[in-house]
Amino acid sequence: MKKSKYLKRNRDPYHGIKVTLGIIIAILFVAPIIWMIFVSIKPDGFTTTQPLAWFLPPFTFSNYTNLLFDSLILRWTLNSFVIALITTILTLIITSLAAFALSQMQFRFKKTIFIFFLIGLMIPGEATIIPLYEIVKSLNLLDSYPGLILPMIASPLGVIILKSFFDGVPKEVIESAIIDGCSKFKLYYKIVLPLAKPALAAIGIFTFIGSWNNFLWPFLSVLSESLYTLPIGIPLFNSAYTTAYVLPMAANAIASIPVIIIFLIFEKQIVQGISFSGIKG
Repeated sequence: MKKSKYLKRNRDPYHGIKVTLGIIIAILFVAPIIWMIFVSIKPDGFTTTQPLAWFLPPFTFSNYTNLLFDSLILRWTLNSFVIALITTILTLIITSLAAFALSQMQFRFKKTIFIFFLIGLMIPGEATIIPLYEIVKSLNLLDSYPGLILPMIASPLGVIILKSFFDGVPKEVIESAIIDGCSKFKLYYKIVLPLAKPALAAIGIFTFIGSWNNFLWPFLSVLSESLYTLPIGIPLFNSAYTTAYVLPMAANAIASIPVIIIFLIFEKQIVQGISFSGIKG
């Protein structure tokens, strides 16, 4: 088996080029992370015009202890995690219910509603920021968890992806369940939803990452420093008058840890999700 794979690689005249390109691209992706880690363990206030000096002693971990115990970064990390988690759960529930209705139920204006979801994909998020801000303000939800979460749970793309997935469920399965007395909710919860696990995983992963990295909406809707998320909290470590990299890099390293852990746990699902979204999206 190994021998056949070796012979197959040797028959590919571009195998060496592909491997070389893969290594170069991997280095381009990993190099900023390595640079961030080395800069984060330099003494606070360290500056240099020679990039090589960033990778040479002295090193210290006092930046991490100062950030963890003398700043609100743990609070911001918790805010980001809670908001991303709740946003993901609510998005999955709402998009799956909407997609099930559009796919398996018959009602008036069904096609018109689906066209509205398609139109929603064509409108840039930035174009809806001002009306969204006014709506949340009129509901007195600014500077609160609901104000951060509720505007982010609308996902037209998720509805369209799940609808196309639900449309692919064999009609024989649906009809057999209905003949056996399965209600609409049981059909959704026990039959269709388990079959859509790959699509749900893809949407959930990208929703979580999108919420974790979201900057614009938290920046506009949050006033209290205790409600900051990581994307709007980390820039506070930058100085307006100097180019201090050490503390922002240490903060970025701390902020990266939860995402790296999630990636290591759900690596397989993330790769499948990227493949799935590439095919369906």
